[in-house]
This record gives sequence, structure tokens and C-alpha cells, in this order.
Amino acid sequence: MRFKLLLALLFSVIAVQAAPGREIVDMAGRKVTVPDTIHRLYVPSPFGAYMMYALAPDLMTGLVFSPTESDKKYLPEHLQHLPVLGVLTPGMGMTANLEMILKCHPDVLVIWNLDRSPMDDRITSALDKLNIPYVIVVGNSMYEYPAAIRFLGRLTGRTQRAKLLAKTSEGILSHVSAMVSKVPPGQRPRVYYAEGPDGLSTECNDSFHTEMLRVVGDLNVYRCHAQSHIGMDKISLEQVIMYRPDVIVTQDAFFFKKVYQNPEWQQVKAIQEHKVYLVPRTPLNWFDRPPSFMRFIGVQWLANRLYPQAYPIDIVKQTKSFYKTFLGVTLTDQDVRKIIQQ
Repeated sequence: MRFKLLLALLFSVIAVQAAPGREIVDMAGRKVTVPDTIHRLYVPSPFGAYMMYALAPDLMTGLVFSPTESDKKYLPEHLQHLPVLGVLTPGMGMTANLEMILKCHPDVLVIWNLDRSPMDDRITSALDKLNIPYVIVVGNSMYEYPAAIRFLGRLTGRTQRAKLLAKTSEGILSHVSAMVSKVPPGQRPRVYYAEGPDGLSTECNDSFHTEMLRVVGDLNVYRCHAQSHIGMDKISLEQVIMYRPDVIVTQDAFFFKKVYQNPEWQQVKAIQEHKVYLVPRTPLNWFDRPPSFMRFIGVQWLANRLYPQAYPIDIVKQTKSFYKTFLGVTLTDQDVRKIIQQ
């Protein structure tokens, strides 16, 4: 009897020793031991959390932000009932409820960083207190997203799903870039990105907030070097008039609704030609704030709006296909027209 008890104890020790799982190298070059099979995870930043919406929503234990009631129907079912756990990520501060994260028992945390620079001590200290393994995913550009998707696929065991999403993303970028390369620079529209309810905040041409404008031909009229990821540079209406943009892109519904009735804006070329485009935002922003995989449908929408002859896609059909592939959601034509507001 005593021998059997000793043998059982020995096997339990071996099992405990085997429990740590596998060692991986994350995208920051760190060696991290994670479970062999990941059943639950938390991603405390919108950049990575939104990518997991597409890759493996069923593994998520919580959300960084609560979706609106109207947006929920466009999200995978599992996400509609998760608690909001908050943000814990470089560059966006720390609002996460650490106690709630622990109660959700994630096997691993996925930390999204815009580059490979060290995280600040406050974030690192908070992560260490959780005593949960965490991996760092790096991605500051649409062109880096496919690699991030593939890494997360290997982490979660969803390699085939990741391959599909990454290849689809790369195909979209390739298709749009090929189209843009055929349009002479002198024939490309000049674009002003209007932010805020007055339309007088904007982003430098090299900002990650305006990357889509670079992808569709480096069209941003506001030429400068971004001093931080915060952006929202204030400019004057006189500057906008001077830039003579052919097109204005905005994600502010209030500005979009009022700008054509505002007499002060009537001197702007894009207003005179009725070319102000409101960015779709359902269930996630197609353009910016925060950027996400939705940029891959957003860049097709924008290219079609800016180059209707050179890029004559059926945006309704393309949107339905994209939502089905990335979000597992089936849209009607009416749904799409409501989302893109046309």
C-alpha cells in the first residue's frame, strides 16, 4: 500500500514538472514558457484584442472596451457576453482591473507593442504582479499585421485560421498597391484627414494614424513629422483652404453632418465638389483610433472612393465577404449599406 502511494506521488511530481509547457520566442525576442494548449487568454490592448476577435474570439476572457448594443450583432457571439477588463498596454496607459483579470484565469496575456522598445516600468511591474506568462506582439503597420497574425496563430494553435487571415490581408495590400502604382502621382487626389467635431485636428503624413493614406498613394496634404502617437494636431481653417484638398476623410459624424452647411468651409475645394467621406465604424473603425485588422476592408473602401475608375470593386460584395471571413458574421446588402452609409 505504501509502495502504491509512493508511486502515485512520484507520478504526480512528474506531472507537475511537465506542467510548464512549451518555450516560445515572442515578437520582442523574449523566451517565454506558455501552456502546451491555451484555453483562455486576455489581450489588454485594443490593437491585439481586436485581432483576436478575428483569429480566436472563443479563447478571450474579457474585453478592453464595451461594444455598443448596435455593434454587438456584428461581433462573434462569444464576445457579446464577456466582462470589460480594461487596458494594460504601452502607449495607452493602464486602466485594467488586475483583480478581475486574475479571476478570469487566463493561461497567457498577449501584450501588443508598437515597436520593440522596452516597456515602461509601471506596465512591467503590473504584469509581474499578475504572475501570468505574457508574450509581446509587435505591430505598428498594416504590413506588419500578417506576421503578428501568424505568430498568434502559432501561440493559440490556430495556424490554419491565421494563415487564411494573413494571406487575405497580404492579398488586399498587394491588390491596392498594384492599382495605385498605375495612377500617375499628378492624378492622385489630395486628401485632408479631418478629426474632431470642428474638423480642425489632423495627423502628420508619417503618423501611424494616417497609414491608409500612404497605402493609397501618399495623399495626406498635412506634411510633417509626428511627434508622438497621440497626434490630433490643431490647425486652422485657413491652412485647410490653402492645402486645397480634393477630398476630406473624417470619422467624426458631427463634423460630417454639419460641414456642408458651414459657410466658413465653403471655400475648401473638397466641400465645393461634395467629396467628404465618413469612415465606417461598425463594429470597429475602418481607418483609425484604434487601428485594427478592419483597415483591410477600410483600405478597399477608401481606394474605391478615391479611385472609382481605377479600383472599381463592388464594395457591398467585398464587405460581406470580409465580415464573413474575419468576423464570421453574415451580412445582408441592407446591413452593408447601413455600415458604409451609402
